[in-house]
Amino acid sequence: MTTALELDVVTAGYGDNPIVREFSARLEAGTITTLLGGNGAGKSTLLRAIYGTNRLFSGRILFKGEAIERLPPWERLRRGVGFVPQGRCNFPAMSVGENLKMGCYTLPSSKHEAAIGRMTDLFPLLREKWRTEAGNMSGGEQQILEMAMVLLLEPSLLLLDEPSLGLSPRMQGDVFATVQRIAATGVTVLIVEQNVRGALLISDRALVMEQGRRFMEGPADEVRTDPRIRQAYLGGNIKETAA
Repeated sequence: MTTALELDVVTAGYGDNPIVREFSARLEAGTITTLLGGNGAGKSTLLRAIYGTNRLFSGRILFKGEAIERLPPWERLRRGVGFVPQGRCNFPAMSVGENLKMGCYTLPSSKHEAAIGRMTDLFPLLREKWRTEAGNMSGGEQQILEMAMVLLLEPSLLLLDEPSLGLSPRMQGDVFATVQRIAATGVTVLIVEQNVRGALLISDRALVMEQGRRFMEGPADEVRTDPRIRQAYLGGNIKETAA
């Protein structure tokens, strides 16, 4: 398979404080990878380092074989790296349609209609809610809108930070199904997620961080059944059921 993203001994953080330390990994194109770790392990910091919104102390970030660690975030976005940060990031007083149009701001105007059409075809909910103010939608619906706003620019790598945070179990399931639909189009997904079981069930691979360093990596099914991971994130010996 083709490597979409390679992290080569990346050390990153904020100010003079490195959080992620000498982290290396490879993501294959078109796969879903879950990034696990306890609070403060460095998961969100790593996503921001890939997107370029914090300090990279050392290491290399290769996207499609090209070094991007010196590029600003908007240039990484232009080259195909999309990022949906934790928390709401839409325009709540604007309609779904207006939010999607805002998401097209970096595209030539001649491409807006086609881009929005792709999103409403991929997510029919957005067509149904076209005139609804984003702030009046459920949390899960807003999350789908926010992913669509990033996907308008056709990224080939999508970074998702806690997309199901604060959602009901049903809406978490909707968000995970959305992530699967996105990956089925060929987009590579790296997801940080508090619902570890749900994320691992839709993932191809998993990365585990501990105190900013890579602790474990492997197929998602193997990581999910590892006794250490079950004890730390999946409730010990609780029997799992498929979602």
